[in-house]
Amino acid sequence: MGQRMETWVVVLAGGDGTRLSALTKTDAGDSIPKQFCSLDGGPQLLEEALQRAQRIVPRERVCAIVARQHERHWIPVVSSLPPRNVIVEPRNRGTANGVLHGLLSVLELDPAARTVFLPSDHFVRDEDILASSVRAVAERVAMNLTTVTLVGIQPDDVDPELGYILPGAPLGCDISRVARFVEKPDPESARELILRGAVWNSFIFAADGIRLLQLIQGRVPEIVAQMKAALAQDRGRSSAAVDGLYGRLPVLDFSRDIVEGAEEALALSTAPACGWTDLGTVRRVANTLRRLENAAERRSRAASTAAAIVDLRARYQRFHLSA
Repeated sequence: MGQRMETWVVVLAGGDGTRLSALTKTDAGDSIPKQFCSLDGGPQLLEEALQRAQRIVPRERVCAIVARQHERHWIPVVSSLPPRNVIVEPRNRGTANGVLHGLLSVLELDPAARTVFLPSDHFVRDEDILASSVRAVAERVAMNLTTVTLVGIQPDDVDPELGYILPGAPLGCDISRVARFVEKPDPESARELILRGAVWNSFIFAADGIRLLQLIQGRVPEIVAQMKAALAQDRGRSSAAVDGLYGRLPVLDFSRDIVEGAEEALALSTAPACGWTDLGTVRRVANTLRRLENAAERRSRAASTAAAIVDLRARYQRFHLSA
């Protein structure tokens, strides 16, 4: 009998968060990566992402990939995870290298793993809706190991600052092929895309671990070989080989350098509108805060493990008053 396929969730938290630096600076002028900030006085966004992951799988199969230079921010938050599930990058080298490092680490723990990757710096109002959709996608991965399935979000607004995915031919089970990606269209183009069935690109995706590795290997074979060798050399001993490799790695973006141009290997599943946003701009932060002003949309939140240094609501109020 073959090994049972389990789902693992990897939360990507190694980014430097420079896009929102206007709101994420402390009074001393230090820029704090967005995932370590709070939206409105609650837990860090990273902590909420880890809670999101635990709606999909048990804590024992939740991993976080973090950057060493942010250690003082993430140590208290990831302390509830098994130590082997905290994957430390020596430095940020882009989402593609982070995904690869996390994937190889999961496959070391479970060679038959199916994997879900979640960003750490998003906001979701209706967590149950998103979690249910992602669990369903992971189940479909078990039935179809040949594709990497992207989770698109049904738009509830025309937002020209987000990326869109236009669905292609249906594949059954509420999934389709990917026709094309459209990054940050103008408002009229975004409206037209939505009318044609386009969804927001959430950067949430699921895949059989081996199939995802094959996809990455097909695009950047040398980097896959180098990462495998470095991890094998360091196994159980030190981080010297991985440290050296990260000093040489180019910065690679998973969407641009791995996914775009590989549409034939992708599928698309759409999650219902759930109050999702990537909080990537001051405008989207402001829109989200305005929605949360409505009592009907306030969230119930678990107690915070570690207080966030920056509260985006407070920073936005100061930013808005000084603008």
